[in-house]
Amino acid sequence: MNNIYFSSDLHLSHDRDFIWKDRGFSSVDEMNETIINNFNNIIDSDDELFLLGDIIMGNIDTSIKYLKRLNGKIHIIRGNHDSAKKMSYYKNCDNVVSVNEGEYFKYGNYHFYLSHYPAICSNFNVGEPLKKRMISLCGHIHTKDCFSDIDKGLIFHVEVDTNDCKPWNIDDIIQMIKEKANGKV
Repeated sequence: MNNIYFSSDLHLSHDRDFIWKDRGFSSVDEMNETIINNFNNIIDSDDELFLLGDIIMGNIDTSIKYLKRLNGKIHIIRGNHDSAKKMSYYKNCDNVVSVNEGEYFKYGNYHFYLSHYPAICSNFNVGEPLKKRMISLCGHIHTKDCFSDIDKGLIFHVEVDTNDCKPWNIDDIIQMIKEKANGKV
């Protein structure tokens, strides 16, 4: 079985120091190369990678080359920086298999809502087993805490900022949610 990974807000080629410097890099080029190397050291060509928005920034012709270097079968969910033009470029990348506004995703008996933005989609069934709840996977706010919105609902942030510029494995996400709630989610 292929592995499934999630991330968001890569901001490849975003040459603003509030992005790359806050992530601990000395330049945007160092950030770009580290993210690509981190991802490709984890993800194989047959693995699924869901990128939940804001993948590239800056010049599209230049920055799309970074997306094309990523391993995996890539599914893209639109972020606030993903213009119609970027979306059309994404669709023309050989490693991109889908481009959507948002997506419902089922893994085993677990249910996920994939969006760039944090979404409250499981607040009325608190106390139900995790397999009966909808888990919101999102990005957008560049938090370093994957549980920064857990007080609002069953929301898990997958920004590269939450995982040392690496993608999240779906099994690790499920395990972390279980541990966070001591089995009560």
